[in-house]
Amino acid sequence: MQNSSRFFAFVIPVVVILILGLLTTCSAVHVVEPGHRGVVVTLGKVSDEPLPEGVNFVAPLITDVVDVSVKQETNEIKTECYSSDLQQIDVTIKVLYRIPDSQVVPLYRDYSGEPFDKVISPRVIEALKEIVSTLSAERFVRERENVKRQALERSKLKLGTLIDVNDIVIENIDLSNQLEQAIESKMVQEQEAQRAKFAQEKAKIEAETALIKAKAEAEAIKVQGEALRQSPDLVGFRIVEKWDGRAPLVISGNGSNAANMILPIPIRELDDATKPAPQR
Repeated sequence: MQNSSRFFAFVIPVVVILILGLLTTCSAVHVVEPGHRGVVVTLGKVSDEPLPEGVNFVAPLITDVVDVSVKQETNEIKTECYSSDLQQIDVTIKVLYRIPDSQVVPLYRDYSGEPFDKVISPRVIEALKEIVSTLSAERFVRERENVKRQALERSKLKLGTLIDVNDIVIENIDLSNQLEQAIESKMVQEQEAQRAKFAQEKAKIEAETALIKAKAEAEAIKVQGEALRQSPDLVGFRIVEKWDGRAPLVISGNGSNAANMILPIPIRELDDATKPAPQR
């Protein structure tokens, strides 16, 4: 019994010391995952330099490390805006952003918690509302890409170097039913007007083309008439040019009132008729 008591008296302190040593060693090592930086907080004080990726050693038991992502993140914002014609527009957008390495510690120290909700979202919403308030609801629908570009530029100015806003995507625009119908009706009318204008332009071009063609034909006839007047033999030349190689046959009737008939005779038949008859 005495030996057992001595054994436990020796083993228990050793085990406790080993456990404390293991806990101390574990708390002194912190692994920062890829795409993150570690914010070191020692007894409530935030270190000025974040920990890089990989294995890092810190003061055990008295130091906490908070991992902050520096990868590109995407978050959604839903907000309502009012256009210049006092129409309520519900807008859903997505913001693509990342935290620069140099701003990891200031953001954690000055804006504890999620930086998107406390820093990015309010400024992006403010930028979007400023732009929409200068446009009618119809123009906002038509020029959503231009609105997106301006909202992105203004958001970058408002956030400065604190956050890198890479892009803004306008996912959805919700209007009242009456406003949607009015905009759709106007767009249909504009499309019909464009089609009517195209038909008018087409008819005008066709009429101009026909006029040019008629003038060209009249000019050609005039030139041909002038050529005939100056060269009467041109008619004979045209007849010869169109001749198919058949000689005419003239048949006269008896009497002064008989009509003359001209029948075509093939050249081959004329040649046969002019050959001398074979002798018997």
